[in-house]
Amino acid sequence: MKGGVSLMNEIAKNLSLPALLLDLDAFDHNCKKIAEKANGKTIRIATKSIRSIPVLKRILEYSPVFKGVMCYSLSEAIFLAEQGIADILIGYPCFDPEAHTNIAKLNGEGNQITCMVDSIEQVKQLNEIAIKANGFFYLCIDIDMSTTFGSLHFGVRRSPLRISDDVIQLVRYIKEYPTLKLIGIMGYEAQIAGVSDKLPSQKLKNIAVSFMKKKSLNKIKLRREKIVQSLQSEDLQLVFVNGGGTGSLDTTSKEEGVTELTAGSGFYAPLLFDYYRDFRYTPALFFSLPVVRKPSPNIYTCLGGGYVSSGVHGRDKVPMPVYPPGGKLLPFEGAGEVQTPVYYEKETLEIGDVIIFRAAKAGEICERFNEIICLSNQQVVNQFLTYRGEGKCFL
Repeated sequence: MKGGVSLMNEIAKNLSLPALLLDLDAFDHNCKKIAEKANGKTIRIATKSIRSIPVLKRILEYSPVFKGVMCYSLSEAIFLAEQGIADILIGYPCFDPEAHTNIAKLNGEGNQITCMVDSIEQVKQLNEIAIKANGFFYLCIDIDMSTTFGSLHFGVRRSPLRISDDVIQLVRYIKEYPTLKLIGIMGYEAQIAGVSDKLPSQKLKNIAVSFMKKKSLNKIKLRREKIVQSLQSEDLQLVFVNGGGTGSLDTTSKEEGVTELTAGSGFYAPLLFDYYRDFRYTPALFFSLPVVRKPSPNIYTCLGGGYVSSGVHGRDKVPMPVYPPGGKLLPFEGAGEVQTPVYYEKETLEIGDVIIFRAAKAGEICERFNEIICLSNQQVVNQFLTYRGEGKCFL
């Protein structure tokens, strides 16, 4: 947006606050940069990082490179299908017999909602539900992509399936059931896509993480390659092989066996994305808070602001004041449940002024607001409902 965050600050003064703000010019620029990384593959959108139907549709309409979504909840998948979004992959195993029954029926009516599995127990449950519902399930197998260095586990705790034999055993089991159709596999290399390696004041940790990322890349490639080859030997025709996240687009897109990538957080470019060595997107999503108190010189207290992100608790998970520049959260208060004091050494603010913040992570901030105020060319141009604004809460 022309004029940057300072202009956004002026616009926010005329809004009902707190407010969630999307710089559409920066957002579209990020869409362009992400699409350019596809390397001939398609990119599935991670809905947990977006949490707004109009924003999801804007991405899908931006380029044919963007195809399908990866959601995080059964109820969310049903909601997305009702909104006209096709090709839905549920990125995590779930258990909700009622919602599963609805999905089995929707698939029988021509939808493609794919459920994630990584165990025989899950497959048995889905088969039983499909029979009762007189429907069927599309399935995707989740494969562990974490790596180990001695006793150190590098990655996230996801699937128990780590080698080709594990996957083949589950594939053969799925083949026994006519109510189940395996169409894809997924492997998320979280230690590449989701781990910062340029955190401020953490030089030794950054060096260690960068080293382990480089060592992990070849292991990930070989593991996925071997599993895909094993599935081909089983005469299994997959519709997709999904891999990566925003933080690993550059590397995952180079793997021949991968047919599609996943991206989500990069569209909004939250604070954590400032701390990666190999890429940088333009910050697009902000929230604005009004100054409502001046408890002492140089401290200005805002209403709201306690939008702390998930993950291991630390300074990198709290929001950051970005305009006026130079603001700092107080070390013993941080971002509060209903008030957030901000320290400025030089800035002079008055009650009713606005402070602009960035959240640490992407989609979670949308759970705090009913709408996203969209800005472009120095003005408010639209208002997009979030999931919350649609009256939906999926987790």
